[in-house]
Amino acid sequence: MDKCTGCSLCVKACPLNAIKMEDVSPVPEGKRPRKKAVIDLDACTLCSACVPSCRPGAIEISHEKVEVEGKSSFKGIWVFAEQREGKIQSVAYELLTEGKKLAADLNVELSAVLCGDSSIEDEVEHLFAYGADKVYLATHAELKHYHTAPYTRAIAEMIKKFKPEIVLIGATTLGRDLAARLAIRVGAGLTADCTSLAIDPQKKILLQTRPAFGGNIMATIQTPNHRPQMSTVRPKVFKKSKVQTPKPKDGNLIKFSPVITPEDLTVKLLQIIEDETVKVNLAEAEIVVSGGRGLGEAKNFKLIEELAAVLGGAVGASRATVDAGWISAHHQVGQTGKTVSPKLYIACGISGKIQHLAGMQSSETIVAINKDPEAPIFKVASYGIMADLFEVVPQLTKKIKELRA
Repeated sequence: MDKCTGCSLCVKACPLNAIKMEDVSPVPEGKRPRKKAVIDLDACTLCSACVPSCRPGAIEISHEKVEVEGKSSFKGIWVFAEQREGKIQSVAYELLTEGKKLAADLNVELSAVLCGDSSIEDEVEHLFAYGADKVYLATHAELKHYHTAPYTRAIAEMIKKFKPEIVLIGATTLGRDLAARLAIRVGAGLTADCTSLAIDPQKKILLQTRPAFGGNIMATIQTPNHRPQMSTVRPKVFKKSKVQTPKPKDGNLIKFSPVITPEDLTVKLLQIIEDETVKVNLAEAEIVVSGGRGLGEAKNFKLIEELAAVLGGAVGASRATVDAGWISAHHQVGQTGKTVSPKLYIACGISGKIQHLAGMQSSETIVAINKDPEAPIFKVASYGIMADLFEVVPQLTKKIKELRA
């Protein structure tokens, strides 16, 4: 602060009132008393708001590069194998398939991490079938069903002990909750909702690509200074496929008994209540019929439900209809909803903004029904029907019923 002239501009710029003007003491002989800026380091958050306001350049903020000690000791790729009701979820197999490619580029092992009670070991063979070289199995009665603290405790202990360089987690409701807590616990860098993963050929670090600024650009993020590198990936972003020669279970299954403390059990799971309104798992459905704002009002979702029923598919919805309260959020498809990749996706009255396209554009066949010829949905549609959905959808439902009679 030797350059400080006492102009007090930084005081006005500080949003936290962390800067005050104090008298310079002692006053040099022959000089007038003056003031200088003093920063309260306990109140300062290093937001940098004061730096551009300081014309003499008396305030500087330098950034220190912090790296994990022994970074080279972190090896291998881990996939968190999410399970519900004792069954591994499809997103785990999708991540194992993609993880196999990343592991080959790094020439490291691919491992799956599975948590549950003692009965979960029956699921281990499926993880080897989808490419896991090793499976880390954490068993405890409190891990039978997911709740944040015990799972975070168990996986954090394993990460600290076995030191993977990359950890991949599905961007499900459960996975997002776990990843955030886990990243803080182990001091990892975390990139959420990735749509693409790759290995930098020179630096040998993970390149994590995800939508940014409302989906208008794609940002590729690196975590060069922290280990492990962590990403959450939406279900259905990657395809799952079994390997031809899976590793045998013997010798490749590492069992781990986590220490669950009373502090981890302050929240107890009392009961699991299934949503009876969700008849078909939207993320796993091979046919999805979605409705948008073009339906006009909530009661018209009956048209979508009838078409989905005759096709044996699931009902989807745009964010606008969910926000309007026309349908449950369980049905939302898009950047802030579910990502789907069915064999057939029928979009009824959906304009096709980029946020919605992010959740369904990987579908094999897309049929768009919209009376607006400029609707963006037509740009990704395999087949476009430029017509009033109130005329087309009932006719389509009727015709399918006749064909199946």
